[in-house]
Amino acid sequence: MGATFEYRAATSVEEAVDILTKNGDEAKVLAGGQSLVPLLNLGLAQPGMLVDINSIPGLDGIQEVNGSLAVGALVRHAVAEQSEVIRRACPLLADAVPLIGDRQVRNRGTLGGSISHADPVAELPTVATCLDAKMRLDGPNGSRDVPASDFFVGYWTTAAEPNELLTAVWFPTIPAGAGVSFQELVRRKGDFAIVAAAAVLQLGPDRTCRDAHLALAGAASTPIRARAAEGMLRGKVLSSDVIGAAAAAAAQADDVDPQSDVLASADYRRAMLEVFARRALTEAADRAVPSQ
Repeated sequence: MGATFEYRAATSVEEAVDILTKNGDEAKVLAGGQSLVPLLNLGLAQPGMLVDINSIPGLDGIQEVNGSLAVGALVRHAVAEQSEVIRRACPLLADAVPLIGDRQVRNRGTLGGSISHADPVAELPTVATCLDAKMRLDGPNGSRDVPASDFFVGYWTTAAEPNELLTAVWFPTIPAGAGVSFQELVRRKGDFAIVAAAAVLQLGPDRTCRDAHLALAGAASTPIRARAAEGMLRGKVLSSDVIGAAAAAAAQADDVDPQSDVLASADYRRAMLEVFARRALTEAADRAVPSQ
């Protein structure tokens, strides 16, 4: 016999929050269903209440606001993939979205669903970590913005309270001329990544690195920023030796703790983290245009 649960289709953020508040841990939010429905089918999720948010207006917008890109929680991956606003304002996000699952998953899956699921090797949490994105959470006491560094707290776990709803993600816009790259190791296109790396590099007029962002996935229970490696890049001309040293430092950092599973051993993951960090940094440097 399959799992039984009560189903409610909320028509406003306030209604969804009220249902979540009344049902606590028994409630789960349904958006695209690409993470939740498989868990339901396997019996790994057994909610007493399913809160469908697809009828809530205003959660599917994409807009630039004061130097940030606000992407609503109900924006489908397929819509994000085709968005010229995202391509212009946040090219790293534009590079990552086509790598999510397959066409069917991208047609149904949502940005908010992927972020909330908090898979530590998923593309969107890695992009959010790389860019210091902020998650907008709406709850009974109003709204709060939580930075990625605080939002992802462990395997498939976030800082959102049971009575809070993720309504939007605010990505900082990437300056014109910055080079970006998202690289991931998969057995075949659309599979879960074994490791991944996201990079954003800005160059000064003398081609030295003005700013660097590097995030790794598959390195720990959440995506992590390689801050020591970033520091090794700033102020340097990005030669292959400089990039190689930074990639090696990123893979050997104290907070890198890859795990072994059926896909890869911990040692293999650590080795590939260095390889894919180097690839991401190299491509980002090649794409970057020195500022004038």
